[in-house]
Amino acid sequence: MDNFINLIKLSVGSETYEDILAWQSSKRAQTKDGLPRHVTRMWPKREAEILNGGSIYWVIKGVLTCRQRILRLDEVIGSDGIRRCAIVSDPDLIRVQTALKRPFQGWRYLKPADTPPDLPKGRTAEDPLPTELNRALAEIGVL
Repeated sequence: MDNFINLIKLSVGSETYEDILAWQSSKRAQTKDGLPRHVTRMWPKREAEILNGGSIYWVIKGVLTCRQRILRLDEVIGSDGIRRCAIVSDPDLIRVQTALKRPFQGWRYLKPADTPPDLPKGRTAEDPLPTELNRALAEIGVL
């Protein structure tokens, strides 16, 4: 049994892997120490498992595309006084074998057994399955 858990999140507004890189390199998306962060309303209850080797997996336009190792969770208090969670991640964005994902709100936990494998370093893409086959496999829970 794995002793860590991952998160999965839609990258709203991103069209491509490069869009995530561009956003995360902006000062607005970084911590004071220059690391990329994503601020979310909810604080994960499984914080210890996330910080024990978990990653955040990014879904771009319905396709799980890449991941980043989560380094820490920072408390952020908004101008409205509400406590939020900043998911601080490694700047290295790792491409993964793509998989279709249905839309969802917020983030979800993603078990290590359900994560796609990383693509070899330097490999920017893979030969995708035909869209209809990929969708059919996703609908029956194979992908």
